[in-house]
Order: sequence, then structure tokens, then C-alpha cells
Amino acid sequence: MSRVEDLWERLVRAALRGHRTAAGRPAGGIAANVPSSLANNRDIDDILRAADEIQDEAPNVSRILCEHAYSLAQNLDPNSEGRGVLQFKTGLMSVIKQKLAKREGGTIDRSQDITLLQEFYKQYRERHNVDKLREEELKLRESGVFSGNLGELERKTVQRKKVLATLKVLGNVLEQLTKEVSPEEADRLIPEELKRMMESDAAMTEDVAYNIIPLDTTSTTNAIVSFSEVRAAVSALKYFRGLPKLPGDFSLPSTRSIDLFDFLHYSFGFQQGNVSNQREHIVHLLANEQTRLRIPEEPESILDEAAVQKVFSKSLDNYIKWCTYLGIPPVWSNLDVVSKEKKLLFISLYFLIWGEAANLRFIPECLCYIFHHMGRELEELLRQQVAQPAKSCMSDNGVSFLDQVICPVYDAIAAEAGNNENGRAPHSAWRNYDDFNEYFWSRHCFKLSWPWRTNSSFFLKPTPRSKNILKSGGGKRRGKTSFVEHRTFLHLYHSFHRLWMFLFMFFQGLTILAFNNERFDSKTLREVLSLGPTYVVMKFLESVLDVIMMYGAYSTSRHVAVSRNFLRFVWFSMASVFICFLYVKALEDSSNQNSNSTLFRIYVVVLAIYAGVQFFVSFLLRIPACHSLTSRCDNWSVVRFIKWMHQEHYYVGRGMYEKTTDFIKYMVFWLVVLGGKFAFAYFLLIRPLVKPTRQIVAMDIQQYSWHDFVSKNNHNALTVASLWAPVFIIYLFDTHLFYTVISAVWGFLLGARDRLGEIRSLDAMHKRFERFPEAFMNSLHVPLRTRASLLSSGLVLERNKADAARFAPFWNEIIKNLREEDYITNLEMEQLLIPKNSGSLPLVQWPLFLLASKIFLAKDIAVESKDSQDELWDRISRDDYMIYAVEECFYAIKFVLTSILDDEGNDEGKKWVERIYEDIRGSITNGSINVDVDMNKLPLVIQKVTALTGILKKEHTPELETGAVKAIQDLYDVLRLDVLHYNKRDHIDTWNTLSKARNEGRLFSKLKWPRDAELKELIKRLYSLLTIKESAANIPKNLEARRRLEFFTNSLFMEMPVARPVREMLSFSVFTPYYSETVLYSMSELLKKNEDGISILFYLQKIYPDEWKNFLARIGRDENISEKELNDNPNDILELRFWASYRGQTLARTVRGMMYYRKALMLQSYLEGMFTGDTEAGTTPNETTDTQGFDLSPESRAQADLKFTYVVTCQIYGKQKEEQKPEAADIALLMQRNEALRVAFIDEVETLKDGKVNKEYISKLVKADINGKDKEIYSIKLPGNPKLGEGKPENQNHAIVFTRGNAVQTIDMNQDNYFEEALKVRNLLEEFFQDYGIRLPTILGVREHVFTGSVSSLASFMSNQEASFVTMGQRVLANPLKVRMHYGHPDVFDRIFHITRGGISKASRVINISEDIFAGFNSTLRQGNITHHEYIQVGKGRDVGLNQIALFEGKVAGGNGEQVLSRDVYRLGQLFDFFRMLSFYFTTVGYYFCTMLTVLSVYAFLYGKAYLALSGVGATIQDRANILQNTALSAALNAQFLFQIGVFTAVPMILGFILEQGFLRAVVGFVTMQFQLCTVFFTFSLGTRTHYFGRTILHGGAKYHATGRGFVVKHIKFTENYRLYSRSHFVKGMEIVLLLVVYAAYGYNEGGALSYILLTVSSWFLAISWLFAPYLFNPAGFEWQKTVEDFRDWTNWLLYRGGIGVKGEESWEAWWDEELAHIRTFGGRVMETILSLRFFIFQYGIVYKLDVQGTNTSLTVYGFSWVAFAVILLLFKVFTFSQKISVNFQLLLRFVQGLSFLLAVAGLAAAVVLTDLTVTDVFACILAFIPTGWGILSIAAAWKPLIKKMGMWKSFRSVARLFDAGMGVLIFIPIALFSWFPFISTFQTRLMFNQAFSRGLEISLILAGNNPNTGL
Repeated sequence: MSRVEDLWERLVRAALRGHRTAAGRPAGGIAANVPSSLANNRDIDDILRAADEIQDEAPNVSRILCEHAYSLAQNLDPNSEGRGVLQFKTGLMSVIKQKLAKREGGTIDRSQDITLLQEFYKQYRERHNVDKLREEELKLRESGVFSGNLGELERKTVQRKKVLATLKVLGNVLEQLTKEVSPEEADRLIPEELKRMMESDAAMTEDVAYNIIPLDTTSTTNAIVSFSEVRAAVSALKYFRGLPKLPGDFSLPSTRSIDLFDFLHYSFGFQQGNVSNQREHIVHLLANEQTRLRIPEEPESILDEAAVQKVFSKSLDNYIKWCTYLGIPPVWSNLDVVSKEKKLLFISLYFLIWGEAANLRFIPECLCYIFHHMGRELEELLRQQVAQPAKSCMSDNGVSFLDQVICPVYDAIAAEAGNNENGRAPHSAWRNYDDFNEYFWSRHCFKLSWPWRTNSSFFLKPTPRSKNILKSGGGKRRGKTSFVEHRTFLHLYHSFHRLWMFLFMFFQGLTILAFNNERFDSKTLREVLSLGPTYVVMKFLESVLDVIMMYGAYSTSRHVAVSRNFLRFVWFSMASVFICFLYVKALEDSSNQNSNSTLFRIYVVVLAIYAGVQFFVSFLLRIPACHSLTSRCDNWSVVRFIKWMHQEHYYVGRGMYEKTTDFIKYMVFWLVVLGGKFAFAYFLLIRPLVKPTRQIVAMDIQQYSWHDFVSKNNHNALTVASLWAPVFIIYLFDTHLFYTVISAVWGFLLGARDRLGEIRSLDAMHKRFERFPEAFMNSLHVPLRTRASLLSSGLVLERNKADAARFAPFWNEIIKNLREEDYITNLEMEQLLIPKNSGSLPLVQWPLFLLASKIFLAKDIAVESKDSQDELWDRISRDDYMIYAVEECFYAIKFVLTSILDDEGNDEGKKWVERIYEDIRGSITNGSINVDVDMNKLPLVIQKVTALTGILKKEHTPELETGAVKAIQDLYDVLRLDVLHYNKRDHIDTWNTLSKARNEGRLFSKLKWPRDAELKELIKRLYSLLTIKESAANIPKNLEARRRLEFFTNSLFMEMPVARPVREMLSFSVFTPYYSETVLYSMSELLKKNEDGISILFYLQKIYPDEWKNFLARIGRDENISEKELNDNPNDILELRFWASYRGQTLARTVRGMMYYRKALMLQSYLEGMFTGDTEAGTTPNETTDTQGFDLSPESRAQADLKFTYVVTCQIYGKQKEEQKPEAADIALLMQRNEALRVAFIDEVETLKDGKVNKEYISKLVKADINGKDKEIYSIKLPGNPKLGEGKPENQNHAIVFTRGNAVQTIDMNQDNYFEEALKVRNLLEEFFQDYGIRLPTILGVREHVFTGSVSSLASFMSNQEASFVTMGQRVLANPLKVRMHYGHPDVFDRIFHITRGGISKASRVINISEDIFAGFNSTLRQGNITHHEYIQVGKGRDVGLNQIALFEGKVAGGNGEQVLSRDVYRLGQLFDFFRMLSFYFTTVGYYFCTMLTVLSVYAFLYGKAYLALSGVGATIQDRANILQNTALSAALNAQFLFQIGVFTAVPMILGFILEQGFLRAVVGFVTMQFQLCTVFFTFSLGTRTHYFGRTILHGGAKYHATGRGFVVKHIKFTENYRLYSRSHFVKGMEIVLLLVVYAAYGYNEGGALSYILLTVSSWFLAISWLFAPYLFNPAGFEWQKTVEDFRDWTNWLLYRGGIGVKGEESWEAWWDEELAHIRTFGGRVMETILSLRFFIFQYGIVYKLDVQGTNTSLTVYGFSWVAFAVILLLFKVFTFSQKISVNFQLLLRFVQGLSFLLAVAGLAAAVVLTDLTVTDVFACILAFIPTGWGILSIAAAWKPLIKKMGMWKSFRSVARLFDAGMGVLIFIPIALFSWFPFISTFQTRLMFNQAFSRGLEISLILAGNNPNTGL
């Protein structure tokens, strides 16, 4: 029985533990699975942890603790209704019953539990020597780093905390148990002495979890509390005299005094977690603001008024502006008389509202409204003597701000969000965050009153939308606010109408000029004046769109906005009618010979007045210099009316102008771009078409190949249109090409000015190394007075040596980090380290890699030289580092010899050294060194010195000392006898003394062995200098290490703000959103092989071979070791997992990178000697160099924590823990390894409410504790599910309350950082105070380095493309264009500015899918300023496989499609001045629209050619052109594509390469990319962007695609590629091929094949790229076995029938349904139908070209073609008749099918024989019917619900399957053909991957025995 019990107990324990077997993960105990639904689960967790801890030493006490935990759980949830509670209680009871209660045999006497517990308490206390721990309490400092070998200090601290935590649990349980007995019995059981002991122990336990500053607990171990600025901030928040008294029953921690937050907590019912969080937040803000002004003096630390005012004005700036905009007084009547305490009260109230606002943080003006009313309430409460709860927050259940203030608004938002059908509903059908926010932009919002009037329509919850597709809209709901996001392309015109008017009018003007042969006479003038009607008509169109686009918001919009739209509509209607009428009449009048053109003059005057007024108003409103003038005139109602009519007036978007100098810069930029564009348009596009157009218009063509409807008697309008359409489309998008080129050149010049790329090679780095210390001190170090005084005193050497000494610790730390990251070897590290330069050598000591082999080179020069001393020195001086090496050896040898010679009172040895050095100096002075010293013997001297230093660098032994004496005696003999030829008579006494001592054996007989660390280091260095013969010109060898060092050293010479000391710098947070991506690779993931036998680890070993060797050396393993041999050591396994994870796009890599900020700040703080009060105290050469243990200094750690916070918001971490996902354990491990890491997550807790299970959402912040578990810091209940919009911004929003500081850097979890870059963060943060225009910066753009470029050729294309945008592109956007936005990470936000204005992203469903860029839009609209800085960089990973890249580009293109519809883009397009608007358009949505136009131009060109070919017009024109000898006509017909636009897009990349890599490397790199087929990749991407952008605007459906970000080493199946690219690329590619074939077959080309090839080569290239790029860039895409398997898989997928639950990956039918899911709206169906009509032109044209119809062009021919088509469909239906229906008459069906087939073949044969039908005609018919079938299919798919009702859906689906099968086969055939040739596959692998991996891949396939093919 006992065995059964034992097994059961083990089973239960294993279940409860959730034990992790993987190395490095913290194991849980019984406590591992406490359900979150138990409210006090923290207490239960602690009790069970303690039970686990003492299980082995006291099982009975452990049982008592378990029982107490069980009773707590039972009390909290008696019915076990919470999630996981029943399982937990059952398991816990089993443990108690089965083993713990019977450990000691017999029954248990529970009456003895208290006695047992108190006895154990004493024993445990004595055993762990708690009294001794108390004595050490003040000595020890909190470390919190729980892993790694950081010394005895950490181990002691962790042990102390564990013991005290266990004692606290024992004491608490003991206290609880005594409550169950009588007071007398309790006093007997727990004596007074024990009570005091327990209280004392509890006081030592820092049990209250805190984040950064321990405010609610007394901490003697955290140095932060000793900072005067922190103490000043804490004291400023204390209760002041004017505050009402709190009631006596208000609970307060005994560890702190009452403060403002307690009053606000009581009055408004804020949550405890929110109050604690904001208390620390405000203290943090105030303390950091204080240090910017001055450090408060001890002992009375008082906060400056100025610091409070700064925080007040920054925090409440948006509220003040809101009040001003609405014309209402703020809460305070006069700010000047508001006291410091009152300001702190208002700040605290605002942040408490913000901290609990949850989703309402996205609607900042709603928060202003809430603050406004609560501020007024606060004023009333302050008048009371005793604190009262606020009425607005009171309810039957008590005082709750969340329930009474936040929940009503949240519920309304949630109801609207719930009605958007997960983003599928039209944006116009529901209110998003912006709609709710903009309600508070008018004074109507005050109708909501206070407390909320919840029956207002604002809170109206919409009735759910109908699921019936054919029913429109929903039921009762409130309309949108001020803007409606209708899904239409017209938004592009609506938002950027000025651009389109400008382009259309210029095109009209240039065309008029060209058609008038460039003569400017009265006729030309009259025609040019037709621009007047064009302008007013286009303005009228804009006003019409204003009216249409507001539909859906009229009922809720402000009357002023509606009136404006109406007035503008009326005005432009009248103006367009009047001016058009006047112009027409004027033309009629002027054409009359007898008229004096009075009307024309009137027209000109009217136009001039209108244009003058428009220009004048635009000039005043749009030109920056005039803004101040117009602002002063705002009091005049006429001016206000004109401004109101001219430009919409919103709360945002006011004052969006720049400095006049900035305006001139970007205006000149655009004048250059537009000048180039219009010159190109006129001379190469428009003018060449004038003459052909005239001739085509004049031609009278009567004969057509087909039955003509539209071409006769209209001057060949279609022909002219086919000629001009591609030209006009090119005219519309070529502005972007010119922008690309000019911006690239401008960016290149800006980069060169900023000194980018000056150090781009190791050689450059070597040459400039001696300038690095000075540059470092000038840029990255705080300014020092002593340094300036050294320079002014002329002590250059001393200054240089001091600079080198201060530079050394930073440089050495960079090098050590490179070694820790395995980029360099141990030897390279030794050679790269800089000596401390703190010794007494009179020179700067440089790293060995600069001096390596220089001594040997100098020796060779000296030995071979026959020249004079000056000539010898001149030869040596040609290499600076050779001089340094010679000088250092000279002085170092003297220093070493002097230090070791100790002759017990006789100083002969020292005399000898002095004598030799004096003689040598004398020779140098006299210029006779080559006479006095035998240079040929130098090698012998070097040999002897090397021997001596080789002995001295070892540990002392008597044998070695004897050897050293011998070596020094040998050196003496060599120098005396062989080398020195001095006249010894001058110092005869000295030499005689030395000779005598030598002969007697006294000389050098006793040496002082080097013990001093500095001397030992010098001896080792000297030995290395004398022994390293190899050049170190290639150190470091690793390319990444080189790149990093080159960039860092280059940045030292770039302009950046002066760094402030760490204590005075701005504080900042880093913020990373995480969902469920890879945290840390597990061993199973690393070793798992794909179908080719390739594992991730193998892949990494091959592409990073040197780093793999360095890793093995670091962990002390042989480089030939196998992975399996590493399994014997868990630490090595863990290190291996981290090594691999640091080379992928994992959270572990991001966390390591970001924690370098803390490390850098600790080092900088440590070296600044901040804590002595003297900035320069810690920077003397002797002290700066000793950085050992800087990361253990409590002060430097505390200082770093005060300035830097890192929050990772792991949205579902709670759920992952509950489900025991490996990601949760890995995140916990990261917290253990990084003490400053904080993890925020949303905990879902099920609670009972009115008998129903209710889910609560709680936002939590945790850190690691000493037991390897999470320690909860803050817990804030949310009003409901936080995910109402897009996931990532909602994830960021819930956790942003836990960030700290003045700035926040947003970092994605695929990013990295570097220690050397982290050193510059202080400089970067100072940019917030630099002059970048009218406004201070609000977002600092940071440069990115894409680190995934080396993975494959595709990755390098993506990397280069991205690098060109994030460097050169953003450089120009910021300066001069002033339109840089926020394009994602790693920008640094002005935190307070953004959190008070809606946050760092927007979250409305679908419309804000590209959430990051909206932060930039919002910042710009709210008068922010966005800059870009390139002296600092952050690493970034990018997608590395074609499918990943396509999904990413699809997401971005879809996001841009949604941006087109957004109010932010509309407002920016309307409110920017004209030139900034151009910049904004062409760098955001315009880029994607131009991309789409590029593709459309190909279509326009080819459809034009098809029309000319099929109608016969082309042939007729060509014939007549030849008759007329008009070569210009054929030239014009071919003009469009002689100019290839694709070349321009590569210009930025090439110039970027040249700037940063040098001309030669740039050329080689670019040529290599061409050989790797980068043009194919970029052409393919063109199709991706066009498809998703266009589809999103037409139908919506933009969504986030999880790309995986993994390593792409596996072969992608044909089916997967087909599914992904079928509609986006393959269909369009096939259409282009079809058009090209039609043009080739029926087109007329005078030049024959050559002319056709020249005309269509780019189109063929486009089509082939779109059809075959996915297979060309597919690993092992041309391997025969893979191809066979792919075909089998594809056919299975194609033929497998779908059904319920079947996914698109499994069945063609399911996939086809998914592909059609985006077509949902009536408008979308109509648009699809219209677009599909183009496919019918093929059949119509081709049937008239058949031989069988001869010259007949009647409609009958076309009718017969439809009959033939219907017959083919009938035959298809016969052959695909449903198998299920035909079960009962199989034989008959087979007979009918056979007969049909025979009849069809016979009929076709008869037609060929008996009629004029030819075999060519048969193929022509196929060419005609395929597009017709596709057109019908597309229309049917668009009207799927209707077709289903008609019962024809299955038939159409069968036809669709046939089309996909045919298209798949056509694509598959070339792949299969290429797969026959083995060399193609080898070539492809080399093309895709680097050589090391390519070779490894081939070898592994051989070794694996072709394991993917074993099944064949």
C-alpha cells in the first residue's frame, strides 16, 4: 500500500510542479500551479513555496503549511467555481493525505500544530544564523542578479532573502493559526519574546514588491533611497496643511507617511495598484526633473518650484490647449497663484486618471474632459475639513473610479468594436477610437454633464449587424464624428486634390503649348486660359467629395463643419458654372471676326481677380513667414471667415508650419524635382506625340478587322487614347522617379556632410586610432575642466595620456562584449584591448593590434640601414605606430629592469640601467646612434630581453628566479661586449664598479620578482610586442565585429550634443511588445532536421563558422566536439541555446541588446564618481581604469535603474504560464538573468458575479524574485477585454503605464542593440533640447542596421532595400522635407508629450493596422517635430524568405491602403503647405499608388497594342505612315518603353553603398546583386505591393500576417507558393503573357522581331518574374525528387474536396472560398465586374482574325463564337458530371461521355477538312476562349451569393478548378524541365546562400543518403 501511496504522491507532485526538463528553466514546486482566479493567490503561493523549501527537513511542518494553504483556497472559493481551482485543491489535498500527514507514522495531533510550528521557527532561525545576517544587513547591498558568477556578495544576499522570506511565511501562518484559539492560549503558545523576534525578522524582510523606488517598504539595501533628489520628490508629495483629514480607519503602510496619493485614493476610489504605480511614476519624474536643474543639497532635500512647474506644464499641456481651443477656463483660475502643492495635486490626479483609463488612453481629449470635471470636484473636496468621497465615483458598492467613470465609456467603445465583425464591417458602420475622441473637440461634449449622463446618444450601443449578406447595414446606432472612412479610391483625390489639380493643369498647359508648336500668340493664350474652367471644375469636384465623404456623420458632426461643406459646394457650383459659361461665350465671341472680344476681356479680369484672391489667401495661410501676420488678424470676423472657408479647422493640425529657412529648403528641393519632371514630360512624353496624334486624327479609316461600334467618325478617338494612356499614366507617376533620384543625391550629400562612411575599412580605423581618445572625450564623455586646463597649459602629452586613460575602460568593455558575443577570439581580444595608460611611462600605450610586428620591422630597417641616424629615423617615422612601438619598448624595458633590480642596498643594477639609457640618449642627441650602437646585434638584444620577459611573466619559483638572473646577466654581457661602443672613460668609476660586482657574482644576484598587477601586465605586453611577428592588419577578422567597430569609431567624429553626467541625463524607458514569438530556442528546435536533413544548429554553424569556434573556446570545449557531447553539461546546453538564439530573431536577443543600456549607464556612472558630489572626482587616470566590478557597485546600479527601465509587454504571459508553455519558462529565465527586466501582461481571472462566471482582465507587472518565481509589483484591474482594436497597440497601451522617464524607445522583438551604441544614449536624449525648427523634437528617429543580410541572397536584397530607406530615405525626410514619420521601431518618443496625446500608436481595428506610422501622423498633427539621427544605430531583423517577405510587404501595402481612407492622411494632405504635402504624399500612400500606376502603365500599353492589333487600325496606320515617309509616327508608337523606369529605383541603394562602403565595394556589391537576380526580386515585389494596396482600397481585408521571422532553410512546396501567389502574381502574369502573345500574333511591326523584342522585353521580364520568382528563390526548387513530390502534393491538394473545418492548405475548394472572402460589399462586386469586362476583348478581336471567316466582319461571326463556347462548356459539364449523382447509371454516363468525345473530335476534323478552318484557328480559339472563361468566372465569383441562389455555383467551381489546374501545369512544366539538369539546382543553391552554407548543404545531403527521397 505504501508503494501505491508513494507513486500517487509522486504523480500528484509532478502534476503540480509542472516541472521543466529543459536546461536552465526554473523548476516550480507545489506552488507552481496556484490558479490566478484565487484572489489572494500570492499568499498561497508563498506558503506553498515555503512548504516545498522545508519539505525534506520538516515534513510535518510542511504539512501544516499545505493545510493552511488549502483552507485559504477553500475560504476564497468554497464551491471551486474559478478556473483551475478544483484541480488545484484536489491535487493539494492528495499531497496532504497521501504522504505528508503520515511521514512520521501514527495519527496526527493537530492541537500540537502551533507548538510544532513555533519550535520549528526557532530551530530554523538558529540553523540559518539569522542574528548574524542581521549584523551583515547594513554591509550588504541588494544585487538582485540571481544567476551568473558574480561573487560571494550575491550568494549571501540571495540566501539571506530566502531565509527571511521563509521565516515571514512561518510567522504569518503561526499568527493566523493562533487566531483560532483563545487569547490566553495564544499568549501561552507564543511568548512575548518570540513575538518580538518575529516582528524583528519581518521588518528585515523586504516583502513588499517594488519596481524601482521602494516607497511602500523600508529598504536599507537599495541605494536609490539615499539620493537627495528622490528624497526631495518623496517629501514634496507628503500631506500638506490645506488637505482635508483622512478618516481614522483609512489603512496605511507603517513604512511610509501619508501623502497626496492617499487623499486622492480615498476621495476618488482609484485602485491600490494604480495609486502605487503612479506614486512611483511621479516621484521618478520629479526626481529626474530636479537633477536637470541641480542636485538638492543635504541634509534638507527640497524640490525646486521650477522642477514642479516643468512637470506640470509638460503633463497638462494638452489639457491647457484643449481648454483654450474650446474657450473654457481651466480648473485653476490663475496659474500664477497656484501653489507648488496644488500643482502636484493636479499632476497626480491627471496621472491617476490616465493610469486607470485603460482603452480610454487612446482618446486623450476624453481624459481632458474627465480631468476637467474631477479637478473641479477636487476643488470642492479641498474646502472640506474631513475628506469626503467624490460624488462622481460613488455607487452602491462603494467608491470606484473604474466602475463609475471609465466603464460607461469603455462599454460604449466595446459595443462599437463588437459590431465591426472583427474588422470586416465597413469603417463607416461603426465608431472607432477617433470618433469617440473627436466628440470632445466641441463644446457639445459638455452635454454629457458630470457625473456621466449615460442616456446620452454618445453612450448609445449599436444593435448587432445583420449576418444576412443581402441585407444592408445594422439597426439603431450613433453616427460617425466629423469624418467617415468610406472605402473608395476617391480618397486619394479628396486628400491630395491640390496635387492632382496641379498635375492635370500642368499637363493641360504643356499639351496646349506642344500642339501650338511652342508659339505663344493670342490663340495659345486663349487656349491656356482654359485652365480657369479646369481649376474651378476640379475644385467643384472636391466640394462634391466633401459632401459625399461626410455621409454617415451629418447627424453627429458640428453644424459649423456641415455649413462649411454646404457653402463651399454652393460657391464652387456657381463659380464653375459661371466661369465655364463665361469662357465658352468668350471663345465664341473671339471667334467672331467682327467682335472686339469684350467678353474675353471680362473673362480675363474675372479669372485674374479670382486667381489673385486665391493665391493671396493661400500665400497668407500656407507660407510659414505669414502665419504670425494672419494669426494677429484672427479677431477680424472677415479674416476668420476666409480662413474657415479656405481650410478646415480642427483641434489637431493647427499651426503646422515650419521656419522660413526650412520652407525655402524643401521648396527648392521640390522645384528641382518638378523642373526635371516637367522637362522630361514635355520633351520626351508629350511633344513627340503631337504630330502622330494630328495625323491619326486626320486619318479617315473605314476598314476594320472586326465589327466596329465605336471607332468610326470620331477621329479615331480610341487609337489616340491607346497612344496617350500609357504616356499620361507615366506622367502621373514619374514625379516619384525624379523624387527618388534627387532625394538620393541630396541624401548622399547630407551623409557626406555628416561624415558618414569616413571610417569604412580596417585600414582607415588603424590609421585614425590615435585620434579616437580625443574624439571620444569630445563627444561621449562629460566635459572636464581639468582636461581644458591641460590643453591650455600646453601639456599635450599629458592631455593625450589622460584622454587615453579615460577612453581605455570604455573601449575595453566594448571589446570584452564582442568576445562575450563570440565575434572575436581570445587572442584578438588581447590584441584589441588598450592598456590602462595609468603607469609612469612617458607615452600613450596603444593596443597591440596596432603595434604587432612593428618591432621586427623596425629591427630589420635598423639592421639593413647604412644611413645616418636622421635617415634611419625618417624611415621608421613613416609609420606612426612603428614609432610608438619602438618608444614603448625603449621606456618599458627601462621601467621593467628598474623595477626588478634589487641588490639589497647595493644599487649597481639600477646604476647600470641608468648609465646605458643616459649614453643612448646622449648618442641620439649627438646624432651618432648608428656609430655608438652596433645595429647588427639588435636581434641578439631582442632575443635576450624576450627571454627575460618570458620568465618574468610567469608565477615566481626559485628555478625561474635563477633563470631570470641568468637572462639578465646574459643581457648585460651582450650589451657590454657586443652592442654598445661608447667611450667608457667618461664614466670609468661606474663601469669598474659594475665589472667588479659582475666578477664577484653580486650583480643581479637578487631580483625583486614582479608582484604588482600593473607591472606584470606591462611585462606581458612587452613580451607580446617582442614576440608577435604576424601583422594584425586583419584584426578583427569577423565582418560583424569590424562593421560595429568601424561604425562606432566613425560616429565619434560625427556631430552630436554634449553628454550630461548620468545623474543629470534624461531618464528613459525601452518598451517591447511581445505576443508568442520565439523567446529562446530549445535544443529540440535547434536539432530538429527538416526534410533535407538540415537543422537550425547546422545552418548556424555553417553561416557563422568563426563564431561557433569562438563559442566553443569560451565554454572551454574542443572545436571538433559534437552537439551530443555537450549534453553532459546543463550549463553548456543553456549557453548553446543562448548562442543560437542570439543569432535569430528572438526575444532573448532583444533583451540582451536592450540591457546594454543599463550596463553602459552603470559603467559611465561608476567612472564619473557621481556619488562624491564631484563630477570629476572619479576620473583621474589611476581610478578610471579600474572598472573591475563596476556592475556590482550599488550606487552605479541604482543610478542606472533611476535612468533606465525596460518593460516587455508579454500580452499572454499569464495564459502561457497557466498552460505551461515553454515560452513562459523562457521569459522567467530572462527575468532571472536580467534583474532590471520587467514583464507586463494581461491576466484573465474568472470570478463569480451574481451566480455567473465573470471574466476579469487585470494588467500586471512582475519581476523575478529570489526563488526563481515572478514577483507581482502592480496589479490594475481593467474595465474589460483590452483588445478592442489591433492587438499590438492594445498590448502596448495596457503596459505603457508601467514605463518611466521623459522618453520611451519603442523596440520590436526582432531587434538588437550593441554596448558601444548604448554609450551614446545620453547624447541622443539631449537631442530633445536641440534646435530643429520652430518646435522642439517629439520623436527622435534612430538609424537601423539590418542584421539578417548575411542569411541568404533574398535577405541581403531586403536588407539593402531597408538600409537604403532607414538611412538615406529617412535622412532626407527629416531634413530638408520635414515629413519624417514614425515607421516602426526604434524611434525615441518624448514620453510625456505622447502619453498625454493618445499614446505611441493608434489602435482602431483595421484602419490602424500599420499602427506605428499613425504615431508619427498624430505627433505631426499635434505640433510635434520628428528628427532623424545617424550617429547611433540599433540592430533589426528582417524577413529572410520570399514568402515571409511577400507577407510582410502585403501587410505594409494593405496598411497603406487603409491609410488612404484615414482621417489622419486626409488632414495632413489638407493642412500641409503645398511642398510639404508633396513630400508627404510621395513618401507614404503616394509611393504605393505610383507603384500601382507603374503596373497599370504596362497594362495600358499592352491593351492599347492589343486594340491596334485586333482592330486592324495599327496595320493601317503603319502602312500610311510608310506611304507618307513619316518615321516620327512609328517612333512615337514605340516611345513609351524605350525608357526603362526600373533603373531609377536602384539609385538610392547605389549611392548609399558608395557613401558607406566606398566606390569599389559599392560597384562589386551592386554587380553581385545583379548576378543574384535582385532585379527579379524587386520586380516581383512590385506585384505584391500593387495587388495588396489595390485590393485593400477596393475591398478591405488588410490584416496582420505572422511571418515567423525564422531561418528559411527548408524547401517550400509548389502548392504553398501557388496558394500564396496565384491571384496576386500568377493570374496577372498570365494575362500579360496572353496580351504579348496576341500582340505577337496579330500586331503589325515594321521592324519585325527586333522591333517586337525592343518594345516588349520589359513586359516579358515582368511576366516571367511574376510567374517564376517564387520557384527561383525556393531552396532546392530545382531538385528532381522535390519536384516529383511537389507535383504529387499539388494534385492531391487540387482534387481534395473541401468541407466543414477543412483549411485552404488542405484543399483547393477551401482555398478558393478563402480567396473570395474579401469581396463583401455591393460596390466591391460592381467594381470587380467592371474590371473583369476587359477579358472579353480577346474573343471579340480574335474571332474576326480566324481564317474560317475570311473578310466577314458581321456580328454573326461573334455570335457563332459564343455558340462554340457554349458547346465547349456543355462538353466540359458532361465530362465533369457529379460522381455522386451518377452512381446509379454509370454505364450510361460512360457511353454518353465516349460518344460526346467521338462526336467532338469528328466534328472538328470535318470542319478542318470541309471548311476554311485551320489548325491555327483551333489554337486561336483557345487563345480567345481562355480569357472569356476567366472573365465569366471572375464575375460569377464576385456575385457568389447570387450564383449560389441560382444553383450554378458547383458548375462554376469546377471550371475554376480547371483553370487553376491549367495555370499550375503551365508554371510547373519549365520547373520540371530545369529539374532534369542537376547543375541548375547547384547553381540555384549558390545563388541563394553563401558558399559555406551551400557546401554544407550539399555535403549533408550526401551524408544523409538523400533521406528526403527514401520514400520514392
